Amino acid sequence: MYCVVSMRTPFHFPTGLPGRKAAGGGRTALVTGGAQGIGWSIADRLLNAGWNVAILDLREPAETNRSLLSIRADVSSEHDVEDAIRKTAEAFGGLHGLVNNAGIGSSSPIENLSLEEWNRVLGTNLTGTFLCSKYAVPHLRKSGGAIVNIASTRARQSEAHTEPYSASKGGIVALTHAMAVSLGPEIRVNCISPGWIETDPDAVHSESDDAQHPCGRVGTPADVAAMAEYLLSDRAGFITGQDFAIDGGMTKKMIYTD
Repeated sequence: MYCVVSMRTPFHFPTGLPGRKAAGGGRTALVTGGAQGIGWSIADRLLNAGWNVAILDLREPAETNRSLLSIRADVSSEHDVEDAIRKTAEAFGGLHGLVNNAGIGSSSPIENLSLEEWNRVLGTNLTGTFLCSKYAVPHLRKSGGAIVNIASTRARQSEAHTEPYSASKGGIVALTHAMAVSLGPEIRVNCISPGWIETDPDAVHSESDDAQHPCGRVGTPADVAAMAEYLLSDRAGFITGQDFAIDGGMTKKMIYTD
């Protein structure tokens, strides 16, 4: 369950994505929550671009090959995270990129929201991002690598009963620019905030679902994966501390009911 998804859609494995055969150069990335959904799309995109990829998740990925390492771990556990980072660096000889994608949601009204549920969401989404970054930093500093955090447009605007999710994603946005200042120039740190990303390849949307987006459609995991690959690459060498909304323009649209 440790994967970022639309609050409206179920988890599903996407089909293989068309990645560019770019110069991954044998570099290595770790993707948390990478067994399915957006995380798997990012991992698949990086594999197709020539990267070695380690997936940190509580589930097994859709497929494996010699360039993919799957590690079963809980991102809210410091022991699990430290061990996973060590295994990744040992398996591939270093670490060049980290994608903090793991995340869970909550839909409990705040008056019914338990402290346990609040801490579980914050522990996975925000503390998990902190822990993975903490233990990846020594390796990324050596390689001159980059971190991409996956937040959400829920850091800027909300649906009802998403308090812990929204708070955790807002924290990730703030953590992103704080780490960018602290870790530069050796390490770049950026953030992606997805909007409505459909993770079910069999889903059918209404005309209004698509038309409400200025881009004319609901997003796909491939949209997020393309940005993540770019931000990890040398092409984004002058970009750090930024939060990129991948939402079809929805956060720029003024919406009132008639």
